[in-house]
Amino acid sequence: MGFDQYHEPPEELSHKVRTFARMITSLIEEAEAIGWYEQRMSVEKDPQARAIMKNAQGEEFKHFGMNLEFLLRQKKDWRAELKEILFTTGDIVKRGEAGEKKVD
Repeated sequence: MGFDQYHEPPEELSHKVRTFARMITSLIEEAEAIGWYEQRMSVEKDPQARAIMKNAQGEEFKHFGMNLEFLLRQKKDWRAELKEILFTTGDIVKRGEAGEKKVD
């Protein structure tokens, strides 16, 4: 079974880069699952089924957060930039631009 997560020959990539690629793929998969549950909940009529989906979505969100934290621990520049955006108030675009300037 092949994997589409690599754009370079896997045997030429370091273990660290392959782990990074796996975590990026996991982050994407968790984000997709969060979106799928959101859609399912929006059309589900049964309250108990919706509650189960909401619970499952929460697990996906937790996994998304853990994947993101792992990646940010590997990429200090990413962490520095996102500190200017996440868990803040104000204009998100302006915060992002400020984060870019700090990293540069």
